[in-house]
Amino acid sequence: MSQKPSLYTVLSPRLLDLYDISNSVVVIIDVFRATSTIATALYNGATKVIPVDSVDNCIQIGNATGGITAGERDGKVIPGLSYGNSPAEYPRSFIEGKTLVLTTTNGTKLLHMALKNGADEVVTGSFPNLSAVCDYLTSQNKNVFLGCSAWKDRFNIEDAMFAGAVIEKVKNHFTIHCDSSLMASDMYRMHKNDMFSFIRHTTHWHRLASYGLETDLEYCVSLDVANILPIFKNGALIV
Repeated sequence: MSQKPSLYTVLSPRLLDLYDISNSVVVIIDVFRATSTIATALYNGATKVIPVDSVDNCIQIGNATGGITAGERDGKVIPGLSYGNSPAEYPRSFIEGKTLVLTTTNGTKLLHMALKNGADEVVTGSFPNLSAVCDYLTSQNKNVFLGCSAWKDRFNIEDAMFAGAVIEKVKNHFTIHCDSSLMASDMYRMHKNDMFSFIRHTTHWHRLASYGLETDLEYCVSLDVANILPIFKNGALIV
């Protein structure tokens, strides 16, 4: 029998350098809210999402492509950009056929780190596209790294919970000897039936709920409501 590929969970961008991610699939996870927004925009017909790591880049690429510039720092829309990082801002009636240029505090940064560190494939995942991510990972027969964007390099629960949700669905296809994966899957199993109440305890919830974003955050932990796979090709995330 052929050997199964390995799966690891990286709990913070600060830990990424400890792993050899070459020839692997890296899943960028930023549940609140970048990877939920990316899945939603593409599900609703965006042509592509260009993730950029700085605001200046965002404005420049937006001008060059005629794309919609969007982003947040610390949960707020950035002055100079047109839109924010809320899935609710990208219904089909608005985003279909358009390019979205997006910069966020944590997720877009980690995506660029993964590319720089030699990841073979980069995809983005959150609860709204959980099944699409899992189907892809089991079809690739490559090592997988579940990359949690965290919050300014500090561990956060919602990204680890999503890693746990992935592990629960794909664990039979991978060799998993990784304590962070064990923790993530245990935590998900413990709380998967009370997600809406559990996430209310997270620091990110308190940070973003103070801006009136509760509905956004509940959407971000809703399963398969934007079930497509954003994959990074030629500088952009596409379906």
